[in-house]
Amino acid sequence: MGDTMKAVVAKRDRPYCEEGFCVWFTGLPCSGKTTTAEVLTAILMKRGRRVTLLDGDVVRTHLSKGLGFSKEDRDTNVRRIGFVASEIVMHQGAVVCAAVSPYEETRDQVRNMVGKDRYILVFLDTPVEVCEQRDTKGLYARAKRGDIRGFTGVDDPYEIPIAPEIKLTTTDCSPEDNARKILHYLLEKGFIVEK
Repeated sequence: MGDTMKAVVAKRDRPYCEEGFCVWFTGLPCSGKTTTAEVLTAILMKRGRRVTLLDGDVVRTHLSKGLGFSKEDRDTNVRRIGFVASEIVMHQGAVVCAAVSPYEETRDQVRNMVGKDRYILVFLDTPVEVCEQRDTKGLYARAKRGDIRGFTGVDDPYEIPIAPEIKLTTTDCSPEDNARKILHYLLEKGFIVEK
């Protein structure tokens, strides 16, 4: 779709609550992104919103199969998720994405793809020690032993978001509580309406 057509689509006279939006979860591996994203998705569906959940692990088995974990491959994976999210948002859908997305520049590229006024970055600020305790797959331990290279939070950096719309902690709040905080934000901004 050309820029002119996108501008026409964007200017339709439609209530804000009928527009699409993207809630993008970022944080270290095992920080609670998927769990909170699943709870939020269920809440939004109960409220009658059409919602797509794009989980980083699931996307890697389909859309990004074959990509490794170099910086270039990680960026490609995040941009692919961002492209799919932008298409959903353009068609008035709600999309919830849960991906480590460790680099600020790539998260900003996704923000621009989706639309700055339709992208809600949620940073799960979970200490790496807690993430390690939650790691049922043993990935942190394998990375520390050197069995895995380029693992975010061990030997590859995670760039903390400079200005996320929402910052959550998971050590003192349940996924349900955090999902309700996001819901409150969406209500305040007019993405959804009170029922």
